[in-house]
Amino acid sequence: MKKKNVPIVVSESKLVLQLYVSGMSPKSMEAIENINKICSEMLEDSFQLEIVDLYKHPEVASEQQIIFSPSLIKRHPLPKKTLVGTFSDSEKVIRGLGIKIKE
Repeated sequence: MKKKNVPIVVSESKLVLQLYVSGMSPKSMEAIENINKICSEMLEDSFQLEIVDLYKHPEVASEQQIIFSPSLIKRHPLPKKTLVGTFSDSEKVIRGLGIKIKE
């Protein structure tokens, strides 16, 4: 079986991402799976991903002004970007985060 040509993200510095989920709900699990796939296939080793469960840490929602879950926040490099959803369309996620890709 041939491996698909996956675009690689061009980033001058390591991406710092935070994924905020609400427990083990189906949408949270889908978001975790999709972000892990995007990161491993497109970002290779140029990312740091933190997954925060808002059920276990409800204070974080108000501290970080998280209104919707799942939410993905790109902290670094600036500008900060926030996406909401299950992140099933990897190209939209990469564009939404303002990341350049190399085909």
